[in-house]
Amino acid sequence: MAAGAQGAQFVDRVVLHVAAGNGGNGCASIHREKFKPLGGPDGANGGRGGDVTLVVDSNAASLLEYHRRPHRKAGNGKPGQGSHRTGANGDDVVLPVPDGTVVKAPDGEILADLVGEGTRFVIAKGGAGGLGNAALASAKRKAPGFALLGEPGDEADVVLELKSVADVALVGFPSAGKSSLIAALSAAKPKIADYPFTTLIPNLGVVSAGDTTFTVADVPGLIEGASEGKGLGLEFLRHIERSSTLAHVLDCATLEPGRDPISDFEVIEQELQAYDRVLGDRPLSDRPRIVVLNKIDVPDARELAEMVRPEFEKRGLRVFEVSAAAHEGLRELSFAMAEMVADYRASLPAPEPTRLVIRPKEIGGVDFEIKSVGDNTYLITGAKPVRWLRQTDFNNEEAVGYLADRLARLGVEEALANAGAEPGATVLIGTNDESIVFDWEPEIVAGETAPGPRGTDRRLDGFR
Repeated sequence: MAAGAQGAQFVDRVVLHVAAGNGGNGCASIHREKFKPLGGPDGANGGRGGDVTLVVDSNAASLLEYHRRPHRKAGNGKPGQGSHRTGANGDDVVLPVPDGTVVKAPDGEILADLVGEGTRFVIAKGGAGGLGNAALASAKRKAPGFALLGEPGDEADVVLELKSVADVALVGFPSAGKSSLIAALSAAKPKIADYPFTTLIPNLGVVSAGDTTFTVADVPGLIEGASEGKGLGLEFLRHIERSSTLAHVLDCATLEPGRDPISDFEVIEQELQAYDRVLGDRPLSDRPRIVVLNKIDVPDARELAEMVRPEFEKRGLRVFEVSAAAHEGLRELSFAMAEMVADYRASLPAPEPTRLVIRPKEIGGVDFEIKSVGDNTYLITGAKPVRWLRQTDFNNEEAVGYLADRLARLGVEEALANAGAEPGATVLIGTNDESIVFDWEPEIVAGETAPGPRGTDRRLDGFR
């Protein structure tokens, strides 16, 4: 949501399109010097692609920057070179976001909840660099005439939503005096004027009372029907979710017909309860709350506050009569807020020590699956085969032979035979939507190193 009235620039929900960098290709090179024409393979690995990372930064106030520029891409890794010169890694892209940013998949699944300065989350990981022929050399393949290609980086579309991180949320109708109250309680300098929908962004202020320091959020004005999308309220209700305490700020000096502190309170309560349907385990209706009868510097307002105070106290609510303009009653209010915040913090379970959990890979786990998808046609899926395909230069016979050897060692040849594949079977490796097609020829002995001259493979002669 982007606010545009009165020149406000605030965005608390954006769709971000990100692409990590691709890994650089490995290098196939043979060391040469005078009197040593074949000094051994010296092709180095390619550099990794850059990551795209979100990091909580206190200097980031909104998501406006990503509303304006929603596409972000990290740098690609550089290819490896001869003489064992590894390719440079691609530049990472670090995106600062406000404290309280929630990262979601397009289908609404929560991927990360970023709270706390410096909290990081990698939303797109760069592709690995391809191995050079020096790293691929072995006792049987002493001078490989190929290298592996770099892997593509991740691409993703994510939704960023901002939920203010505050201990106390001030709720109430537009022009109830919430912005003025924030300014009076803290050093915040919100924009204030005497007309509806003055506040188009949630203001945050830091308040100290005794030994307790806490944050207060001035949530933009709610109106009747806000939980159903009317007005601006629905867009800002999410900013209340993290608060432990709610403070109803009620305007005792309003001149609007049909408005009074009690009816205003009941309307806002109904909207908060209606919003509970989307919150789940910690509804707003269960949060402790207090009532703040504001603008008692106006004589008629003070009179009205004294009249309605008993009604709220009958409901078990603590009531404070204040004037943000005259700074009256603010000390008592701030200490009451501090007490409620301290009680909530004391009720939280002690944080458990952070433990690094290492889960070894299951022995005998399935690396790939084979499925019949037609007459003598089979689809092979699995992370390893798909990754190996991406690394293979299909213009190089020796690289294709190396891929065949890897698949054979993985057990693909045997699995095809057990699945009933006959010579000439069509084999697809990848997914139903994207795959590479091979003709299976069991006469070609896989799993053995049988290259010819560099860059060729004798097993492929007659099968091209």
